Amino acid sequence: MSEPHIQFKDFIRIIGRGQRAGRTLTQLEAKQAMSMLINGEATAEQKGAFLMLLRVREETAEELAGFTEAFRAFNHPGLGKLNIDLDLGCYAGKRRHLPWFLLAAILLGQNGKRVFLHGTHEPDSKRLYLKEVLPQLGFDIATTVLQADKALEKFGFSYMDLKLINPELDSVIQLRELFGLRSCANTLARLLNPSNATHSLQGIFHRKVDEKHQHTSCLLKDANTLCFRGEGGELEFNPLRDVTLFINRGIDKSNIEVANTLDSFVTKPKELDPLKLVDVWTGNTQDEYAQCAVLGTAAAMLVLIENLSWNSAYAQATRLWKNRANEWPVALPTNDTEVALFDTSGKHYVH
Repeated sequence: MSEPHIQFKDFIRIIGRGQRAGRTLTQLEAKQAMSMLINGEATAEQKGAFLMLLRVREETAEELAGFTEAFRAFNHPGLGKLNIDLDLGCYAGKRRHLPWFLLAAILLGQNGKRVFLHGTHEPDSKRLYLKEVLPQLGFDIATTVLQADKALEKFGFSYMDLKLINPELDSVIQLRELFGLRSCANTLARLLNPSNATHSLQGIFHRKVDEKHQHTSCLLKDANTLCFRGEGGELEFNPLRDVTLFINRGIDKSNIEVANTLDSFVTKPKELDPLKLVDVWTGNTQDEYAQCAVLGTAAAMLVLIENLSWNSAYAQATRLWKNRANEWPVALPTNDTEVALFDTSGKHYVH
């Protein structure tokens, strides 16, 4: 006899029946459920119930692996031809500090690596996102694979919005406007690796989630991944605190314990001006916190890509920083262009 047809409500029943009667999904079930959700085989009510039940209970690594497999099938097919060395999913946004990790990406791009960044603007998050920052710094947002490839050839990095990479996943992230809560989609976007890069760096915020990412990457048999608790949840080294780097090489897992590199107290700036990124890069502004954040982030990238120890990676990152071509790599917008500042109390305003 053939197996009875699975309906989406069956998956809701599995995860929603309570602590005793309910259970988590297997990796295969998770892939099936998310594939049905993507393909429109769930009503809006079912989609909301499923995502919010998971939100309350929290997803297992097996479920995240299955969900990721489902969404990876919908990645833009041309991105895999870009020959990317390092994938950076930038989905947290910044609230307390500027996105210093961008300078680390530019630094590696100047030194022969092809770095692909992707992200989106999450509704109601009151954070500063790369898609707002890059145009103010003179960089275009790639809207096609060809544009991304040209930026990679010229600068060593490119940025593309998730809406163009995987609109199905982006639409789930945008549901926060209706739910008032994030869903697992933000985690899946970090795990997505849409360009099928040889290495993927992931930043998270909450404790223990880094371990879950490591387990998920192991289940997915991803070639080379590194996950750590970054500043504000972004893939940026926070020099003020100790951190553990969770590394996967296929199914092999390892951890590196890293001590903080800055002991002095740092006052949160009242506003985030993206043009300060330029000033730090060119040396017009000396900012110890910024430099330590850039060096630490670049070191994490090198640990992943070059398979170095932390001390060797940090020493190499320091050499690359000292020897960088410190002229800003692209012309800045003209003076009559409005510069968007970000009030760190949570409000955008324009200067």
